[in-house]
Amino acid sequence: MKIGNFTIDKTSPVFVIAELSANHNGSLENALATIKAAKRAGADCIKLQTYTADTITLNSDKEDFVIKDTIWNGRKLYDLYREAFTPWEWHKQLYDAAAAEGLVCFSSPFDKTAVDLLESLNSPAYKIASFEITDVPLIEYVASKGKPIIISTGIAREEDIELALAACRRMGNNDIALLKCTSSYPAPIEEANMIMVKDLAERYGVISGLSDHTMGGTVPIVATALGAKIIEKHFILDRSIGGPDASFSMNESEFTAMVQAVREAEKAIGVVDYNLTEKQAKGRDFSRSLYIAQDIRAGEIYTEENLRSVRPGFGMHPKELKNYLGKAATRDYSKGDRFLG
Repeated sequence: MKIGNFTIDKTSPVFVIAELSANHNGSLENALATIKAAKRAGADCIKLQTYTADTITLNSDKEDFVIKDTIWNGRKLYDLYREAFTPWEWHKQLYDAAAAEGLVCFSSPFDKTAVDLLESLNSPAYKIASFEITDVPLIEYVASKGKPIIISTGIAREEDIELALAACRRMGNNDIALLKCTSSYPAPIEEANMIMVKDLAERYGVISGLSDHTMGGTVPIVATALGAKIIEKHFILDRSIGGPDASFSMNESEFTAMVQAVREAEKAIGVVDYNLTEKQAKGRDFSRSLYIAQDIRAGEIYTEENLRSVRPGFGMHPKELKNYLGKAATRDYSKGDRFLG
């Protein structure tokens, strides 16, 4: 998978996405400042969401359209999305601002008209949000554009994942990544279930990663250790500016610390290699080897008291000890001499 100048595969560094979502809080100035901050924080990408209240839901007061049991409890869907949406006329300026910072920019479209807008901006990739994984016609339309597709699985059963993948492949698009996601805001860490990152990659033969709504940086680090190649986190200039997503978004200092931890985790994972580095080989100086533990004259018998396996490691390998015990010394030795046979 290639997005902008970034290649994302099993051996590449983690591709870190800062999700702008509603964290501009209705201000273009905030949105532009957030892009600059994301770059400072170490993000590789800034991601938008492209919808209006009318393209994502209906303006209805019926009970089905009133949110329950979330941080937006009691609000109408229409009112929430009317507050949270990113105006379409901002998109080109935001894409241009990201490019000026050296950041990739793409978006989650929520209907065909959003895809058409993003195509006009030559968007390098598309994200299918967790709640849209069941919208097979939308996935087909996105896949038909031939761009990489990143799909969150926050509400997905196996059948939903399989239908989404089949929709992409039906359109001849196999450039797919699946993100483990817990669609709870914020998400409890005990529901993160990061072992799924590894299973998604193995089961479906795709790049896997994490779209994270937990608080803090622990889950992204665990995801990295389990093979995540994409990590997405909601990003905000300062939670004090407010907005629908502010409470579960990372500020610049938190995001910076997370990125640093992810990069350190990548270094710690390393590669399968039984050869020793120069520093590791130097450490063998402190391993065990055979040394003379008591003065010995030629002809005396080697015993467990006068020939021992001790630190450091400059003498003969300890595996040879049994071959010398009970035999006669061929020359004089003094305590502390390396035994070399």
